[in-house]
Parts: sequence; C-alpha cells; structure tokens
Amino acid sequence: MNYKQLTENERYQIYTLLKVDFSLKAIAAELNRHPSTISRELKRNKGLKGYRPRQAQRMAGTRRKQAHKACKLTAEVIGWMTCLIRQELSLQQVVTYLWQHKQVRMHHETVYQWLYAR
Repeated sequence: MNYKQLTENERYQIYTLLKVDFSLKAIAAELNRHPSTISRELKRNKGLKGYRPRQAQRMAGTRRKQAHKACKLTAEVIGWMTCLIRQELSLQQVVTYLWQHKQVRMHHETVYQWLYAR
C-alpha cells in the first residue's frame, strides 16, 4: 500500500478550494488524491472555526509524533508480558491489557518480535 501524507502546501490548497466552494471530489481531483483522503483530513483537522491549514498541519504533526513513540521493552514491561502470556492470553489480549491497566501502548507485532527473539 502506498501512502503519502498531505503536505502543508496541500493543506493550504484544500483551504483555498473550500473557500471557493469546490466539492470534496473536485478538491481530490485537483490535488490528485482520493476523495476519502480529503474527507479524513477535514474530519481530523477541523476546529471550532472550521478548517485552518496551519492548525491542521500542527495537529497532523502532533499525531505523527505520538504514533512513532516506541514502547521501550523494559524489564518491568517484559515481566508483565511474560506473566500475561503464561496465563494463556493471546498476544492481542496482552497488548490490550497493558494499555488498559498499565498505560503501556504497543503493537501486538512488538510482542511477536520479542517472543521470536527469545
């Protein structure tokens, strides 16, 4: 799957095209993007005053930084994972438990990789 994030310039183009009443499909065609990309952009980044490109860029940047925060597999986290796996929880259940009860966020693939590396 090819995925290319919207640029700040594209966000300003979206803003301008919205101001002159372009439809989402027309904006998508103008930017050579899928209409769902434009729709998601507007849903995720619309504030109280509507869509603003500078705010949208800042919000997208914040989400990008948060998404890339890697969970450190500390001895404590590994201990929790080991205990949960011994209780015969699936790896997805382990990840869900750690997020809900320990505020440790990780992808189940991280647990798979840790298990295979053991």
